[in-house]
Amino acid sequence: MSEKDVELYYRIQQDDKHALEQLYDCYEKLLFSFSYKLTGNRELSEEVVQEVFIKVWTKKGIYNEKKGKFSSWLLTVARNTGIDIMRKKKESTYTLEERDSLNSNDPSPEDIVEWKEEGTRLREAVSQLGKDQQEIVDMFYFKGLSQQKIADNCQIPLGTVKGRVRLALQHLKRNLSHHNERKV
Repeated sequence: MSEKDVELYYRIQQDDKHALEQLYDCYEKLLFSFSYKLTGNRELSEEVVQEVFIKVWTKKGIYNEKKGKFSSWLLTVARNTGIDIMRKKKESTYTLEERDSLNSNDPSPEDIVEWKEEGTRLREAVSQLGKDQQEIVDMFYFKGLSQQKIADNCQIPLGTVKGRVRLALQHLKRNLSHHNERKV
């Protein structure tokens, strides 16, 4: 599906509205479910999905095939958009456990099972990190704090925060890829 997604993306870059509709049909449910897990709010989640597709339509040349899969990039755009919207609306952030316990009829049972499995694997991988990296990952990815805010809260240099985030991501990627290799 990824090659088709990339083809649709490039058609969108040429102002092809039909390609945008096709991409929307492919990803709307996934992005809504992902956004709902992030925000815990139906209206905010709908706003995130809308903003993501507005960004895809209006921003030219953002996705880079060399940096990763299209779906991963799109989920990153949704995550960043969701955090931005929550900050603007001054919604309180939720811990991972609070988000997991949110009750809703919107996500399908399959989505919920998949999210819980992914959450378990992610928590296991995060637990393998050093304490400093765990703290940074929690604040940055799960609480949505900016790197500058983390630096201020922890009273450490911004460069240290950036380095810990980068190293944590490298460790997580390695741990999760080893897990996926063992599954196959």
